[in-house]
Amino acid sequence: MRDKKISLPAKLINGGIAGLVGVTCVFPIDLAKTRLQNQQGQGVYTGMRDCLVKTIRSEGFFGMYRGAAVNLTLVTPEKAIKLAANDFFRQLLAQDGKELTLVREMLAGCGAGTCQVVVTSPMEMLKIQLQDAGRLAAHQQKVLTQDGSAASTSHPLPGQPHPSGSPAASQRPSATLIARNLLRTQGLAGLYKGLGATLLRDVPFSVVYFPLFANINKLGQKHDEEKASFLHSFMSGCVAGSVAAVAVTPLDVLKTRIQTLKKGLGEDTYNGIIDCARKVWIHEGPAAFMKGAGCRALVIAPLFGIAQGVYFIGIGEYILGSFQ
Repeated sequence: MRDKKISLPAKLINGGIAGLVGVTCVFPIDLAKTRLQNQQGQGVYTGMRDCLVKTIRSEGFFGMYRGAAVNLTLVTPEKAIKLAANDFFRQLLAQDGKELTLVREMLAGCGAGTCQVVVTSPMEMLKIQLQDAGRLAAHQQKVLTQDGSAASTSHPLPGQPHPSGSPAASQRPSATLIARNLLRTQGLAGLYKGLGATLLRDVPFSVVYFPLFANINKLGQKHDEEKASFLHSFMSGCVAGSVAAVAVTPLDVLKTRIQTLKKGLGEDTYNGIIDCARKVWIHEGPAAFMKGAGCRALVIAPLFGIAQGVYFIGIGEYILGSFQ
């Protein structure tokens, strides 16, 4: 099918709406994914359901939406850049209206994944700190309980920081405070910690996702110039998204571990992608690289299904048309 030229404002509107709706629907599962991926050794949670139940019990219903404000704020430009960049590169690589070869489709996806990290990396950096705060508190409490009442009632020396599970550390962090501290102590590079790991995850994801979606979605088009139905576009996005998400889960685990600033007692710290991969392999085994794979598939499938459904319906074009 020839790629229909859509105005940039329409692409931005479509991507923004799709991102807002998708994130609102699946954010609790994304929180569970982050907490499960950050667990080392004998963790606090046994699975996604256990994580969500314990989160509600200890932090309330809205505890499942820790970090959602960051995502809802930045997901509009992130999704808009991703979808618009993919269309731009597809049109750039098109030859006289001919269908793109698989290699060119993968190159277009590569370009889209590279462009989006400008927003994705700082968004993920802030979101992960907020999502993991509850796990850190629960982990610290578990360690202190195992060590006995003497350890749990001990107090830090004057001037020393409180441990992660103490009341002072249990206070809810804010994205603004985290961003301000990072900018003050590390500059802009602090917000982009884990940029390499983010690229390593998002570029392969887009290389897999966009060509797979385009070819599955094409099956729902009776004619070259006809759009697929909403249901078919939605299902195509879900299938392509879940396949791509599971495929790059090991890279997502590395990214999550590297971008997490605070670690629990006894948890490893990492100095780059290779060091992280080596320590995870040695201390937790190869299965640890697939932590949160099910959650990730459940997050990405509807997220991209909604995105492609909205995108192909053309809500952005309709909104812009109503002002003309």
